[in-house]
Amino acid sequence: MSESALVQSDQHMVSEMAETLIGSEIIKLAAEINEKIRNGERIYNYTIGDFDPKIFPIPVELNDAIIKAYENRHTNYPAANGMLDLRKEVSEFLKERQGLEYSADEILISGGARPLIYATYITLLNPGESVIFPVPSWNNNHYCHLSRVKPIFVETRPENNFMPSADDLRPHIKEATMIALCSPLNPTGTVFGEGQLAEICDMIIAENKRRGSGAKPLYLMYDQIYWVLTYGQTEHYDPISLRPEMREYTIFIDGISKSLAATGVRVGWSFGPRAIIDKMKAILSHVGAWAPKAEQIATADYLKNKTALNNFLGQFKQAIDERLHGFYDGFVELKEAGYNVDAISPQAAIYLTINFDLKGKKNASGKVLSTQKDVTQYILDEAKLAVVPFSAFGSSDDSPWYRLSVGTCTMEEIPEVFIKLKKVLSELS
Repeated sequence: MSESALVQSDQHMVSEMAETLIGSEIIKLAAEINEKIRNGERIYNYTIGDFDPKIFPIPVELNDAIIKAYENRHTNYPAANGMLDLRKEVSEFLKERQGLEYSADEILISGGARPLIYATYITLLNPGESVIFPVPSWNNNHYCHLSRVKPIFVETRPENNFMPSADDLRPHIKEATMIALCSPLNPTGTVFGEGQLAEICDMIIAENKRRGSGAKPLYLMYDQIYWVLTYGQTEHYDPISLRPEMREYTIFIDGISKSLAATGVRVGWSFGPRAIIDKMKAILSHVGAWAPKAEQIATADYLKNKTALNNFLGQFKQAIDERLHGFYDGFVELKEAGYNVDAISPQAAIYLTINFDLKGKKNASGKVLSTQKDVTQYILDEAKLAVVPFSAFGSSDDSPWYRLSVGTCTMEEIPEVFIKLKKVLSELS
């Protein structure tokens, strides 16, 4: 049998979906970075949207409650939609912090936000239907592929802090079943303004009135996993608070992964219309995508401890904000010194949006940085700075914008980064 026939045979051993699934671009980049680290290079790795637990541990009370739950042998199956005590505490948390009224029966607990996003897709969408989402954005292209639906990419602009407007989305809504939005946005760390989100809600409401009661509505998946982490004067807005009529069309994605530096604890929740939440519960029950029972019990206990929660969030947000502004101020200084870099003032999450507009420059040896990939490689190889290009989040390959994540960063590293970066930028002509 020929080599080509063997390859073809292998390809037909799996589904077309699996065969054509694209791996995470961030994980590919991480492999190269890890190889450099293994070879002894000092890399400032700000690529992963995660936390170094030595720098940002989970709250001590949550840690102790998890240990206690395991010591009390809470190791069997949890309830299919999540432990009732946790769902009640999430309901109370949403009411107190956002003014949102959702009962425990309208809340679904899962092993982090990812299963909930996937469940939203396959609950609401038939294969071949369309989803609108802005780019850059995290993983919507992959969820479209997994659920065999049609992605509609909407390129956003730095002038709008990479947040989509109603006018950006409007040309596509008649053919869509769902709009997928995220605020604060991964990868940008920027948020919707009140009027901006209200206009999108009004557009969805008007479209659903146009469709009429007998047609499938236009849904909104609203990922607010970073909403607690806002800084300065930044405010988080949600569709229901702005337009109560959006309640029957909106499914929220949320959890403790980012707000409590608890990415590995795997406790996420979704809330929305009960009929939809019940269908998502049934799907995830078959998948077995539950958050561990002990972690659910511990999270419920921790959410009751409002003093501990407030103290943790105050310190945690201050530490993240200091890092974001440390990097932002450094990029502003470089820009003012005449270097072709830029940054958007931090608003939320753990990300800073930065710009390396260096395509066409020559390095010290005379090699031209002819593509944005060359720029990314140059910054990594010479400045030892690892950041994620927006092309990994669906933007065009020639976008000069990048995500810098501060969850693994110490304050002491920031001046070091800019000493190296200034030297490397100075060598370009």
